[in-house]
Amino acid sequence: MFQKVHFRLAALSGGITVFILLIMSFGYLYISEQGLKSSSFISFQNDMSTLVSNLEQQTVITHEWLAKTENNGKYLIYVIDNGIPFLYNERDTEEQKLLFRNVWDYYEEQFAVEPALLSYGAYHIEFPFSSELSYRDDYYVCVSVSERNSGTFQVMILFPLDSLNQQIRIQRSLFFTLDILAVIALFLFAWHFTKRLLKPLEENQKRQTQFIAAASHELRTPLAVILSCASASGQAADTEREHFLDSIQSEGLRMSRLIDDMLLLTNTDNHSWTIRMEPAELDTLVLDTFEAFEPVAAEKSIRLSVVLPENALPAVSCDQERIRQVLAVLLHNSVSYTPEGGRIRLSLSYDGKNTCISVEDNGIGIPDSEKPRIFERFYRSDQSRSQKGHFGLGLCIAAEIVRAHHGHILVTDTPGGGSTFTVILP
Repeated sequence: MFQKVHFRLAALSGGITVFILLIMSFGYLYISEQGLKSSSFISFQNDMSTLVSNLEQQTVITHEWLAKTENNGKYLIYVIDNGIPFLYNERDTEEQKLLFRNVWDYYEEQFAVEPALLSYGAYHIEFPFSSELSYRDDYYVCVSVSERNSGTFQVMILFPLDSLNQQIRIQRSLFFTLDILAVIALFLFAWHFTKRLLKPLEENQKRQTQFIAAASHELRTPLAVILSCASASGQAADTEREHFLDSIQSEGLRMSRLIDDMLLLTNTDNHSWTIRMEPAELDTLVLDTFEAFEPVAAEKSIRLSVVLPENALPAVSCDQERIRQVLAVLLHNSVSYTPEGGRIRLSLSYDGKNTCISVEDNGIGIPDSEKPRIFERFYRSDQSRSQKGHFGLGLCIAAEIVRAHHGHILVTDTPGGGSTFTVILP
């Protein structure tokens, strides 16, 4: 599922970005080309004003002057004197002659000036022209009409736009190449970015799937016992029925504790967990917890001790009931996994910035390979799987509570064997 979402999200984000890029790129390219054409046409108009002015100053138009003006093919010149083409134009190819006729027809159709206007002097006009002939395609055209020797002298100058079109083609090729590279880069970025974006969601779904699977497994055992006892109690004697009812009640309470723990963790995931912060005397809280667990430890002949600082500690802002729950989880684990005759020490200290609460035991300990995972949901080491009533949620709940207090919970080895859990509260 996430692969399909990843592909679609990458395609969507990359496609939108590429669409915007192409719109902006084509817009800039269009503006740039229009600017090139405009500046080229203005330059042509300036050149033609100078050329026509020189032409007016020439009393005799020679073939040498016309050839020099054409500048090795930069310009194509066609001269008509009183309606008769110059002999100079006889050397033009048939294709060039056809081109001149087409341009002249276009000029007379679009721009021809009335003869009465020529009384005011020379007249010239510049305009772009596109040819359908194979000789060349696009031109700038200048047509100059003036009165000379009681006749009409007409000059048509064509400037091929080969260099301008070549510049535009190079610019388009460059933009096309850059756009292709940008599209590839954007899609690669979108692919990796969406992959990183979806990774936390994928991991969260994986954890939820594992949580549901583990919860189902944990609930299946007490439920099977309840159903078995309920079925057997129907045919059992009164004395045996009482035993089955006790088992049903015990397993029901076990299921109830498991459901409560799962609901608690669900609230943390939904950020609907309420923490009531208020000043608390942690030495009193630690001492109360010690007194509550002293009888529990005594039942297993475990020596439970408490160490409190000699000087009074400053009040710590925390949720007392939640911190009490953390200590209960840690002490309950220590009592469960410490053999008879062992020892557990509950201590409180203050280093000037943080308050530390430690639960130290000399029990079975935790292998180094399992320490990073003991705060995961439903995780239990192999040594503890036989312990009925331990679902692997206690340490996870304790870690969530400490995290909600912006603190830390650590586990280390006790010198000589066992484990030490330390809660650090700011």
